[in-house]
Amino acid sequence: MTKDALFTLEAAAALATALTLFAAPATAQAPGLAMLGQLDPGLWELRFRDGAAPRRLCLRNGQELVQLRHAGSTCRRYVVEDSRDQVTVQYTCRGNGYGRTSIRRESDTLVQISGQGIEADLPFEFQAEARRVRTCG
Repeated sequence: MTKDALFTLEAAAALATALTLFAAPATAQAPGLAMLGQLDPGLWELRFRDGAAPRRLCLRNGQELVQLRHAGSTCRRYVVEDSRDQVTVQYTCRGNGYGRTSIRRESDTLVQISGQGIEADLPFEFQAEARRVRTCG
């Protein structure tokens, strides 16, 4: 094998390695979150483990559970985990803090949620159970 051919093979291998390394983060950024789309729409009740009053939410899709503390804010999301029964999303809301939410599906009508972050310059952390109770209306 000539020196030029060997260099070309080494360059191709290096390029393949670089493409693999740079492609991995792009995959992690993919919107995905199919598990949240499987949750039944309707009226859901959130019960917080810290004893806070239960909260009801008319859920159109499960993605609304990702930003419970930054609801209505336009935030940039990064998908950390996207599996069949669990998702974890980290998000940043420019000028309004950030958060990280993990949602574990027990069924299409019952999930466990944990969240933490900063909202209005104050830290927050919560654990909650969300259960579909009926249709909205």
